[in-house]
Parts: sequence; C-alpha cells; structure tokens
Amino acid sequence: MFTALSEQLAAVLKRLTGRGVLSESDVTEALREIRRHLLEADVSFEVTRGFVERVRERAVGVLQVKSVSPGQQVVKLVHDEIAGLLGGSRSGLDFASVGPTVILLVGLQGSGKTTTAAKLARRLKLEQKAPGLVAADPYRPAAREQLEQLGKQIDVPVFGVRDGGVGAQHAAPVQVPDLVRSALREAESARCRTVIVDTAGRLQIDATLMDELKALKAAVTPREVLLVADGMTGQDAVKIARGFHEGVGLTGVILTKLDGDARGGAALSIHGVTALPIKYVGVGEKPDALEPFDPARMAGRILGQGDVVALVEKAAATVDAKAAERLAQKARSKRGMDLQDFLVALKQMQAMGPMKQVLGLLPGVNAKALQAMPADDKRLKHVEAIVLSMTPAERADPGILSGSRKLRIAKGAGRPVQEVNRLLDQFQQMRKLMKRM
Repeated sequence: MFTALSEQLAAVLKRLTGRGVLSESDVTEALREIRRHLLEADVSFEVTRGFVERVRERAVGVLQVKSVSPGQQVVKLVHDEIAGLLGGSRSGLDFASVGPTVILLVGLQGSGKTTTAAKLARRLKLEQKAPGLVAADPYRPAAREQLEQLGKQIDVPVFGVRDGGVGAQHAAPVQVPDLVRSALREAESARCRTVIVDTAGRLQIDATLMDELKALKAAVTPREVLLVADGMTGQDAVKIARGFHEGVGLTGVILTKLDGDARGGAALSIHGVTALPIKYVGVGEKPDALEPFDPARMAGRILGQGDVVALVEKAAATVDAKAAERLAQKARSKRGMDLQDFLVALKQMQAMGPMKQVLGLLPGVNAKALQAMPADDKRLKHVEAIVLSMTPAERADPGILSGSRKLRIAKGAGRPVQEVNRLLDQFQQMRKLMKRM
C-alpha cells in the first residue's frame, strides 16, 4: 500500500543524508516536498500540517548538533513522527481476567468483517486464547454459513443464529442482542476464553445501525469494540471511524486490504483524527494474513528501512525448524543438497507468503524496484511442478537426467525443456554457493 509514498519519502530523505551540512532552508524545502507527498497519499490536511510543524520545530535543534550527521538526525525525526502519527507504540487487546473476553467487530458491509473475525480467531488460537466465533448478522444472506465455513478451516467453533431460528427477512433489531447473549452462553459452556462477535453492517452509517450496535453493546458489555475499516477507501475510512466512535465508542481499529495499491492515507490519518489505536492490519486473503500493528516498525517500512523483526516472526511462525536444520546439515555435507531438499526449501519459502511481500521487509530494498519486479510466485509454482515431475532417483542425482528424461519431465510439468535446463543450472550454482558458505 505504501509503495509510492515510501519511494517518494526515501528520495527526499536520501538527498538530506547525502549532504554534510544542512541549513534551515534545506530542511524547509525537504519538508515542503514531504508535505506534498503526504497530501498526495490522501493523508488528512490537519494531520499533515501538524506533522510538518513538529518536525520543523525539532529539526531546528538538530542542525546545531555537530557531532552527529544532521541528515541522519532529520531522518530519525521523520521516522519518529510517522510512528507517532500511527499511534506511537503497539497496542494489543485488553483481555478480561475473569470469564470470556468479548470482542465486538463493527463496520460497514464489504469492509471484511467476517474474514477478519476468522483471521483474528486463528491468531488468538495460536496464542492459546481458546477463541469462539459468534454470527450476529441475521440480515446478510449466507453470512452465518460463510462464518461457519471459515470456522471449519481454522478449527474454531461458531455459535449464533441457527436454521429454524430468526430468518434474514424477519429479524428485528431488538432480537439481535438476545441471540448474541444466547450464543455467548453456548461459548462459555464450550469453555471459550475469547469470543469474537461478527456484527451486521450496512452500506452506510445510519441511525438504525447505531441503535442496534448500542443495544448489542449494552447487552454483552464487550471488552473490545473494534472497527474493521477498508484501507482502500482512503479518507472515507477516517470519516467512518469517527462516525462509529461517536456512535458506539470504539477501542481500536483493524485496517484491512493493506496489501492493496491504495495510497495509504487512511492508515496515517486514522489515529491522528480519532486518537484510536490501530491494533491489527490485514495483509492478504488467507487466514494467516493478519498482523499486529506496530507503529515504529510500520514507519520503518514506509521509509524503506524494512522490518527485520516482522521477517523473523514470519519465518518463526511458518518455517519448520527441524526441516531447516536437516537442510543445513545436508548443505554442509560432502554431497550437498539434492533436488528433494531444494523442493522442501522452496515450500518453506512459499509458506512465508508472496515473494514481494517478504522482500519488502528487507532493509534497503528499493520500493520502485520491488514494484517493477516480475511476480515470482508463479515461477515458484512452475519450479515445484518440474521437481515433482521427476522420479525420486532423479531428484537425488540430477546428473542422470538425459535429454529424453528432461523431455518427459517438461511434458509432465507443462513447461518447456529450456525451463528444465535453466532450473538445473541454477540448482547447481546454488549448491556450489552453499558448499562455499
């Protein structure tokens, strides 16, 4: 989402760090450019103006310090202020000490509430919080069925409106709190420690929606009321957050579709306008594509400084440690890795997510170059198909691959023979490199 903004800010700050001496006019000119880029990224005018003024005031003192590079100091100021715009420090969920913690998800239709509920449940399950899901949307057709399917995928129980109960055409707003209370009792009996309530949405904020949410909040006294906002809607997401906060009182925000190509102004404005913390961000469609939001680390990503911590966390969560150790031992052995080991390593890489997303977490990776890079995820699938088309003997000893064998493998994988040859050449180069290492 922040590719364009990251590229622009990095270019401005690179010019500052490239100079040995900075004057106030240099900083003023740089801040003027930063201000323009933030406004182009759909950051609200009030937030942008406050950001620029704070950096300007602090930069004046930095220019007087001779022992540290002024350019690097200004970069740090910009980083800290962007982190401040995003909330300053990471804000987690508030869990109840006694009884199940109720988390109410609210938002408009199409913002991704139902899929976000499942993603959050999966994350809480990994954190040993014993989650349960409650379907509290009796209006949208197949809303409960969708949540139940997602619940089966992540092996989390779903409670709520059942067949034969109140139908989509007959549900009255006053009945929804009763339905949710009943579902909460079921969840408590099932010993759920956290309960995520997927509420009904509308196409726009209206009095009926707010009255229903107020009644539901009063009935179940949730510990968290989280707005699920579509990051692709730009400044509308900020207006929606303000409307829900004034209506029902939010405790935080989950921004979805942060892997899209929107300009990112919503993420940079939402805390500054509402003072609400962004607690999680959705970065894809899969159940594991929900990340805790860390303002300092996100500021680093925006400024092209990467996020090594997120990369390590992603690797720790997806990479099989025993398989990785076996690969390391094979690489150190006299014979080295074979194509079967290569296939295991490839699957470990694929488990970490899209290649561009993983590379974007590395420090110093140019945003423009990353954007221009051809999507390698399909290429990885082609490589996997080629290796799987080989026999175990061929994977163990690629040297036995004759022209006829390569032709058979190419046909089996649905790829040209040249691609099989290229893969074998790259594999031999990689094996030599790993032996040297």
